[in-house]
Amino acid sequence: MEEQGMDGRGGRRRGGAREKAESARRAPADPEAAAREVCLRLLTSSPRTRAQLADALRRKDVPDDVAEKVLGRFTDVGLIDDEAFARAWVQSRHAGRGLARRALAAELRRRGVADETVSDAVEALEPDQEERTARALVDRKLPGTRGVDPAKRMRRLVGMLARKGYPPGLSYRVVKEALADEGTDPDAFPDEPPPLD
Repeated sequence: MEEQGMDGRGGRRRGGAREKAESARRAPADPEAAAREVCLRLLTSSPRTRAQLADALRRKDVPDDVAEKVLGRFTDVGLIDDEAFARAWVQSRHAGRGLARRALAAELRRRGVADETVSDAVEALEPDQEERTARALVDRKLPGTRGVDPAKRMRRLVGMLARKGYPPGLSYRVVKEALADEGTDPDAFPDEPPPLD
């Protein structure tokens, strides 16, 4: 028995010709139909950006020209709409996770959304809406920090807001006001944001 025909466990490996025939049988006869199927399956589970769908098609070895044709058609009929995706993403992630403009913009860019589209989407988030959300986040976390040194509370709460993308000045002001409302002497804190832990 030939050594190359063995799989190392005493069994036979599939031969080269047989392997190629099986591979050809698995390959889609119509790459455009396969690309449409991949896109529809992904879009059924959740909205996707054009870049995310292009990456998925690349991983499925769909030729670039076929992928571009399918993605173009899906865009034309409105199944792919990066602007709508970005607007919905901003509203959903801001309301659900409390993310600020900076964090939302970073997430959209990671999903392949164009910079101009990202800017338009995050600009739709009103500054007072962002501040209200920051206050709500602090109000929710504040009780869990009671009994902790005021300076340490300040750093923790400002750090929490910073991780969600809030600017340092806004974060510091919101936390300082929340601590003052709770009875902490506002003069106990410096005028500048503290360094984060």
